Amino acid sequence: MNQVSVTAQEVQALRRSTGAGMMDAKSALQRSGGDFEAAVRLLREEGKAGTLKRVDREAGQGAVALVVESGVGAVAELKCETDFVAKASEFVQMVEELATIAATEGLDAVEKRAGDVEKLAVTLKENISVGRVVRFDAVEGRVVDGYLHIQNGRGVNAVLVEMEGGDRSVAHDVAVHIAFAKPAYLSRDQVPASEVEAEREVLTASTVKEGKPEKAVAAIVEGKLNGWYKQRVLLDQPWVKDEKQTISGLLGDVKLLRFSQVVVGD
Repeated sequence: MNQVSVTAQEVQALRRSTGAGMMDAKSALQRSGGDFEAAVRLLREEGKAGTLKRVDREAGQGAVALVVESGVGAVAELKCETDFVAKASEFVQMVEELATIAATEGLDAVEKRAGDVEKLAVTLKENISVGRVVRFDAVEGRVVDGYLHIQNGRGVNAVLVEMEGGDRSVAHDVAVHIAFAKPAYLSRDQVPASEVEAEREVLTASTVKEGKPEKAVAAIVEGKLNGWYKQRVLLDQPWVKDEKQTISGLLGDVKLLRFSQVVVGD
């Protein structure tokens, strides 16, 4: 008997409805000929819908892991519901394995561990899912490094940085800065024009209300806008280790190509 083909969306809908694991949901749909209600009955009869509504609970906790080796860096996030589970040894081990797989085998390989993540959810009795997974693979002449901030036995804030020129120590310093300064953009040209204009309008209105001379308003607004950029743009930010120097000044001729930050709960 040929198995009925089912889509990932159908499997996901059944999982959300019953709380069943991915492979159990897929199997039930195939065996029921694609009939959703029949698949629900199958899972209930087989005792595989016992985690009903678990997937509806918010997964606002979790852990992140970082791996950097041989010019490749990867970050993986595993999400759960409670701080207690996030600190569990098997949970931390799983997220570390996911980061290693992402680094050594690629992002697609992480999806192959979906079954193991489902089993962990059943074991720990929480809604557990893979969150963000990032991978940087540097070509010759480029450098990748990162930083992982650990709290209560598990990673909570991971950063990856890729540069052209420089060395890993510089990349690491920048990654540490990003972890604590949390910039939204690498450079000013990455900030959406609509966001800049909206802020300029707010600053203009507030400056006018302050009673500043009309001729001075534009210059004052630009000065305030520079301060706004420093809060959001990495290259404009004062370096956390020496606020007299910006990140751009720290880098000098080194070109910062990209960065990624994954923080638990964001």
